[in-house]
Order: sequence, then structure tokens, then C-alpha cells
Amino acid sequence: MTPVLIVLNAGSSSLKFQVFDVLDGAEPRLVWKGLYEGLGETAHFLVKDTGGSVLGEMTWSSDDRFGHEEALMHLVSWLSQFREERKPMAIGHRVVHGGAAFSSPVLVDESVLQSLEALVPLAPLHQPHNLEPIRIVRRRLPGMPQVACFDTAFHQSQSDIATMFALPRDMRERGVRRYGFHGLSYDYIASVLKHYDPHLAKGRVIVAHLGNGASLCALKAGVSVATTMGFSALDGLPMGTRCGAVDAGVIFYMLREMKLTPEEAERMLYTKSGLLGVSGISNDMRVLRSKAASEVDARRAIDLFVYRILREIGSLMAALGGIDGLVFTGGIGENDVATRAEVIAGLAWVGLALDEAANRAGGPRISAGSGPTAWVIPTNEELVIARQTRSVLGATQARLAS
Repeated sequence: MTPVLIVLNAGSSSLKFQVFDVLDGAEPRLVWKGLYEGLGETAHFLVKDTGGSVLGEMTWSSDDRFGHEEALMHLVSWLSQFREERKPMAIGHRVVHGGAAFSSPVLVDESVLQSLEALVPLAPLHQPHNLEPIRIVRRRLPGMPQVACFDTAFHQSQSDIATMFALPRDMRERGVRRYGFHGLSYDYIASVLKHYDPHLAKGRVIVAHLGNGASLCALKAGVSVATTMGFSALDGLPMGTRCGAVDAGVIFYMLREMKLTPEEAERMLYTKSGLLGVSGISNDMRVLRSKAASEVDARRAIDLFVYRILREIGSLMAALGGIDGLVFTGGIGENDVATRAEVIAGLAWVGLALDEAANRAGGPRISAGSGPTAWVIPTNEELVIARQTRSVLGATQARLAS
């Protein structure tokens, strides 16, 4: 019987999952991937194998009250039909915020869960949804080991200065500092870069994780030195619906002059801004590209996105003391040829030059010449969670055996 790991990534109305075979000494191997979406409304389940063949699909009406708990129990039931071949040994969870206390993945017990719940005010739109499946599994499958893997942990290597705001000391003691996010993605890129360019993996690299959520990370020899997201996942680059960095005075204006409640202001910054807010059309780069020639606001949203990427790259170059390579990843970074071309064109002053044919082909190397190199490397956050979950289980078993 083959042991498997289940990797979960929960959102407000969705539950994404992947199932990995785990054999002694081998890299976790993806077997199935799928999602539940529309939870709490008209829920839909879809699962595929690695070849893209549909293995299962189902829809529930809103009358069924099909939420996260029902989805998890349905997943367990669906997996049970393969139990003779494979047995779940643990569940790994993506948890957005680990705070200052968690610098590595951790086996979840009651004290850990309470610590993670205390971080909800630092990530109110993400953390509660990440923790809900953990609570459900503890209640419904109490013997199942669970491992929390954090988007913030990879950035714990940054210096104190890099994580500070110029605020009174007691604010930092309350947890107000720069944390950084997308750490699971950057962890993956750092782990595989040596397979693309061993010399570059030891150098100064800026990774651009560009998608509906977007950020940049400066790596020195694979270690996070600085990143664009800070206290929350709002900071840094404009995103699909999030504003990115904004003058704090704008918040006071929204509260004082526009008479918005804190909840209304938060909703505007998280869900009505970014590419969607600037364009007034869509948060989807594919839609904006299709309309850019005829819709001035679509073009303006794209231009702002690229301009801010270039400005933040300049900031991270200062933190690194230069640049040896640039890596594009994430949905936009991996798939949008034009965004990559526009960013590299804006970096001609550092010696970056585009190989247009390689860029159209999707890389992996898309730069020409002898200057800094540019790459397209698909990210794999779920594999990182599977790796970390297996590592935590192995360490726990070794400790119990000693």
C-alpha cells in the first residue's frame, strides 16, 4: 500500500487539493489534483489525474448547504475508493500567516492552532479560511496528522532592518512589522534554480511572482533578503483586485472624508482595486490585453502594473547590491508574453536583453546577450507543502523513536 499526502489550500468559497504518493527517499509524486468551488452556494467538484483526464465531477445545489466540512468529508469518501492502493498518512495545509513565531512548518496540535488563530487580525481575509479545514479535520478525523506550511516562513531569513517599519517600538511588539508572503512559491524557485543555472543559484536573483496576487522577492544565494509584500498581502505591487502599496493617508481620507467604515475600506483595498479598479473592466490580464488597443483604461492598468514592477525591482536591486538574474513565475509571469517583454525592455539599463523567440516559446531562458539572465520557471507551491509535510512527519517519527 502506497502512503499519500493530501495538500489543501482553502479559500473563502473554495478548497483546492492535490494528492501525492510518498515513497522512501523519493520526491513526492503528484497523483491527482482537483478543487471544490462555489462552497456555500452552488458547489462544484472536479478532480483530474496528471494527464488531465477527469476522474470525478459533481455539482450540488445551494439547497444542499455544501460547505468546507462537506467538501472535506466528500474528498475522504472519494479517496476511499482507492484505499486498497493508497492510504492517506497526513494532510499538509497552506497557511498564509505564521507570524514571527513560526519560521518553519509545524505539526498542528491544540497549542499551535491557538497560536495561529491569534494571528487572524494580521491576515483577516486569509487566515480564517486557511484554519477552517484544520479545525474540521481535528474534529472529524482526530487521528490524522496535520502540518501547517506558511507563506511567511521563507522570509524569516531577512534582517531586522529589512522587516521594520518606522513606527514606535510598542507597535513592533504588537506584531506590526514586515512579514512578506508567497514564501512557498519562492521556496520552490530557490530549490530548483540550480537545475536551470547552478551559477545563478548562488547569485543575486529577483523572482517575480505575478498573478492575481503579485509580489517580488530578492534572493541572495537562494535566501530571501527583501520582498515587496509587508505586514499584509496588500503591500507592494498592484494585483488583480488589491491596491498594492498606498499612502497611509489615503486610508484616513477614506474613513474621514468618504465616511467609509473600516470594513468598507478594507473591502475596497482588497477586492475593488488593483487591475480591476484602475481598468474598471477586469482583474484578468488576459481580458485587459485583449482590450488594451481599444480601451484606454485597460492599457493604463497594464502600464501601471509594469511601471510598479520596474520601480520595485530597482528597490530590490538596491537591497541586493545588483542583479544577476530575473525569474518570472505565477499565472501572469508564466503565461503573459507581453508583460515579460515590457518588464525586460524597462530593464535594458541593467543589461537585460530579450530573446523574443524564446519569450514567445515560454523559455525557460528568455534573455539574450552576456548581461543578467531572465527565466520563466513555473512555480509549484503544493509540492513544497508536500515536501515540508513529509519532512515534519519524518522528524516527528525520528524523535518518537529515539
